Amino acid sequence: MKTLCFCFKIHQPYRLKRYRFFEIGNDHYYYDDFANESNTQYLSETSYLEANKTLLEMIQNSNKKFKVSFAISGLALEQFEQYAPEVIDSFRELAKTGCVEFLAMPYANSLAAVYNENEFQNQVKLQSEKIKELFGKTPSVFFNTEMIYSDEIAYQVSKMGYKSMIVEGAKHILGWKSPNMLYQSGKLKLMVRNGKLSDDLNYRFSNWQWEEYPLTADKFMNWIATAPEQEDVFNVFVGYETLGKFNSKESGIFEFFKALPIFALEKDIAFSLPSETLSKKVTAPQLSVPYPMSWADEEKDMSAWRGNDLQNEALNKLYELSERVHLCSDRLLKHDWLCLQASDHFYYMCTKHFTNGKVAHESPYESPYDAFMNYMNVLSDFIARVEAQYPTTIENEELNSLLETINNQEKEIKALENKLKSKAKK
Repeated sequence: MKTLCFCFKIHQPYRLKRYRFFEIGNDHYYYDDFANESNTQYLSETSYLEANKTLLEMIQNSNKKFKVSFAISGLALEQFEQYAPEVIDSFRELAKTGCVEFLAMPYANSLAAVYNENEFQNQVKLQSEKIKELFGKTPSVFFNTEMIYSDEIAYQVSKMGYKSMIVEGAKHILGWKSPNMLYQSGKLKLMVRNGKLSDDLNYRFSNWQWEEYPLTADKFMNWIATAPEQEDVFNVFVGYETLGKFNSKESGIFEFFKALPIFALEKDIAFSLPSETLSKKVTAPQLSVPYPMSWADEEKDMSAWRGNDLQNEALNKLYELSERVHLCSDRLLKHDWLCLQASDHFYYMCTKHFTNGKVAHESPYESPYDAFMNYMNVLSDFIARVEAQYPTTIENEELNSLLETINNQEKEIKALENKLKSKAKK
């Protein structure tokens, strides 16, 4: 029997306000509260609440045969709690059905997996604790930020105790291999995203120029049913905004989803949670990924976040602070540290041409350079706050005292050398 696994990602960063150079050292609050509140409420009304209602109906009407999973960042959950608590309540209703799985991921949807292993582990732990607190579920399958994955990251995930992970089906990695099978890296089992089916829903569903338009539930399920026999695991992973925002209610996206269980039953296709899918097979072919890949753009690499000097400068300055921030006890400073790590900030600085014509995150800035300047102003103030708690530079008085001590020691050593030379001559 073929299996279809749906996974939706939800992440919203804290948007930064316009932070000018003269505010550095004077204003330690960095966020645009109005933008954060209005964006959260807009998405809740147009997408999340209607989507949760639809999925709950699908689970109930299919006698719990429909199943779905979510990867929700800690920053998104915080904003739901603050600005749209009804979204949290609707996810709790879904969690009670037993047909929903929540995945582990970095709390801030950050790039920590590539830059700092300790920070990476800390954020995964924080997000898992948040999921447990809100929904009573402990994540067992891992989903990294933007599906960034490599053999090194697989090793880090294994060290944290996870036995399975979701990754991108990048063509330059899979080659002739199919994404519709399970793989593994060492003992870590891997579920691979089917990029075509995912993008059919995310980008092409509402495109009337697409040759397959309109996409119906019958057609979608038939593509899976008629796939080669050995291809038995189909993983569709998209942003949750696919339902309601990228594809409006008028596009028929919600009716499309409601019809899926009907045609799945007709074509003998089962829905499955990631943990269920990954538990079916004991062994699977090994998949090696020496360099980080992601689900972004045609390149499927990390160039969307660190492809230019602006991004690398910002990232390097940020993660230089890691060890000292971990020593801090200031709660607000630590929360700012999480917020500033969201991958979105660096995506806004991207200057490359998007070869697939799609931008995953709408930038609030006029240009990547505007995004860089605003972020670096904020980061400069943040660095000063960290420096105030754990200075890395020596104050002038201390420096002068140290230089004087070194100078005196040099004089003493020279005098001793001259004395030894004098004795040697005698």
